[in-house]
Amino acid sequence: MSPLKNWIAVLLLAFASAAAAQVRDLPDFTRLVEEQGRAVVNISTTQAVRRSALPQIPNMDDEEVQEFFRRFIPRQQPGPQQGPRPESRSLGSGFIVSGDGYILTNAHVIDGAEEVTVKFTDKREFKAKVIGADRRTDIALIKIEPGSPLPAVKFGDPNRLKVGEWVLAIGSPFGFENTVTAGIVSAKGRSLPQENFVPFIQTDVAINPGNSGGPLFNMRGEVVGINSQIYSRTGGFMGLSFAIPIDVAMDIQKQLRDTGRVSRGRIGVVIQEVSGDLATSFGLDRPRGALVNSVEKGSPADKAGLQATDIIVRFDDKAVEASGDLPRIVGGTRPGSKAELEVWRKGATRTLSLTVGELQEDQVAARDRPRAQKPEAVAANRLGLVVAELSAKQKEDLKLQHGLVVTEVKAGARAEVRRGDVLLTLVHKGQHTDLKSVEQLNKLLGGLDRNAVITLQVRRGESVAFVTVNGLTDKG
Repeated sequence: MSPLKNWIAVLLLAFASAAAAQVRDLPDFTRLVEEQGRAVVNISTTQAVRRSALPQIPNMDDEEVQEFFRRFIPRQQPGPQQGPRPESRSLGSGFIVSGDGYILTNAHVIDGAEEVTVKFTDKREFKAKVIGADRRTDIALIKIEPGSPLPAVKFGDPNRLKVGEWVLAIGSPFGFENTVTAGIVSAKGRSLPQENFVPFIQTDVAINPGNSGGPLFNMRGEVVGINSQIYSRTGGFMGLSFAIPIDVAMDIQKQLRDTGRVSRGRIGVVIQEVSGDLATSFGLDRPRGALVNSVEKGSPADKAGLQATDIIVRFDDKAVEASGDLPRIVGGTRPGSKAELEVWRKGATRTLSLTVGELQEDQVAARDRPRAQKPEAVAANRLGLVVAELSAKQKEDLKLQHGLVVTEVKAGARAEVRRGDVLLTLVHKGQHTDLKSVEQLNKLLGGLDRNAVITLQVRRGESVAFVTVNGLTDKG
C-alpha cells in the first residue's frame, strides 16, 4: 500500500473513532424510561361547566379561553357539539410516590374537579380521591386503591442538580400518553410572578399542555422536579419550562397527607429587591437582602422591632441574597418556631429575635390613595416635585406620624413618583431622615451634590416602596 493510501486509511480510522466516541458521549435514556415509565400516569378530570365572563375570542371556546388566561391546563380537543355541554374534561400527568397509591400532580390539573381518573401505561384506570391541594406551590396529592403494590419513583436531590445537566420528562402533552422529552437544566432558583414560595428549576425540556404534573428525572432515574409551567406566547413549547423542586413538593405532600392542609410561616412585612443604587444609598457593601417597605402592626416582625428601611440579610442560618429568598425561607418555617433575623439598619448590622406566625389566606382591603392638599406657595424642589405637609386629618386617616404629600410632578422630575404619593423617608449614604416639613426636605436636598444618589421611601395607597434618585437638578 502506498504512503498516501496509508495516510488516508489512518485518517479515516481517526474520524471513525472520533464519531464513535461522540456517539458514546450522548446520553441514552432508554433504560431510564423502561425502569421509571410505569410509575408515570395520565390524569383526566371531569367538572361541571360554569358560565364565565371571559372575553370572547373567535374560534376558541370558553375552556380554551380560560386555559389561555390562567395556565396551561390541557384539555381534549373539542369536536362538533349540539346544545350546552354539561361537563368538561382536562388532561394532565402525575407520578406514583408510594406503592399504596399516593400520586403527585399539579394543583391546577385537578382544580375544580368533581371526578379524577388515573390511567396507567397498561390501560388500567382508577378513580382517585383528592387528599389535598396547595395552590401557592401548585402541588396536589391524590390517592387510588390499586389492590396490589404499585411501582413508585425514586427521589433525587434538586440541590445537587447542575446547570447544563441532562434531564428528562415523561407526560401526556396534548393527550399523547407516555411521551418522553429531554433537555438540560437551564437555571435554578427561578422566581416567577405570583409564585413566591417555589425556587423553580428552569429547563429547555419540551413541556406542553398535558405535561403538567409529570416528573422531571435526572440521568440516575431520580425525580428531581414536577413540571408545572411553561413560558409561551403561543400556548406551545418555546424553550422555557419550569419545574417545582421535588424537595418542596415532598414537604407539601407530607403536610397534605398528615393534615390535609399546608401550614406556612409569616412575619408580616412587605419587601422589595435591593438594587445596586439602593445598596449604595443604604451603605450596604453590595446588593443583597430584602428591603423592608412596611411592617404590619402587631405582626411577629413588629413585635421583634423590625422597621421599615431595614434590610434583612439573614433568616436563622440561611442567607437572604435576593428578596425572593425571604418568602420561601419564612414560608418553609413552621409557625410558632423561634428565629433570628440579621438586619442592616442605618449603617450597622443588628440581630433581632422573633416567633414566626402563620400565613392566613386573607386579604386586606386597599385604602384610597391620599388626597393631595392644596399646595401652599411652594416652588418645585431639586427633585422636580411640589410637596406639602400632611394635614392632621390625613395623618389620622393614613395612620402616619410624618410625611410629605406630592401635589405636583414637574416635567423632568428626577423621582419616579406620582401626584398623591407620600414621601416618608430620605436615605443618603446610609443615613435615614424622616420627612416632616417642606423646609426640612429642601434643606436636605440643598446640601447634596448634584450627582448624589438618594433613596425615597414612598407610600402609595396601602403599598410602600423605595425609589432611587440618581442626581438632582441644580436648583429648585
